[in-house]
Amino acid sequence: MNAPSEMSFEEMLKVKLEVLRREHRDLDEAIHALETTGRPDQLTLRRLKKQKLALKDAITRIEDQLIPDIIA
Repeated sequence: MNAPSEMSFEEMLKVKLEVLRREHRDLDEAIHALETTGRPDQLTLRRLKKQKLALKDAITRIEDQLIPDIIA
């Protein structure tokens, strides 16, 4: 293997982005599963939704770093 041992900053951001997207998807599934039970625990549901929103914000920040601004 002749691959370089260090990843570039952009590659690290892409890996982090994929991890965050996976976590976001997992939380979405957990929230859905909790909501489909008869009487979900509202406190747990609120905490999961807050975590999901924080992940979405982090995903957006990384996407903004990866996608260059285009001046129209």
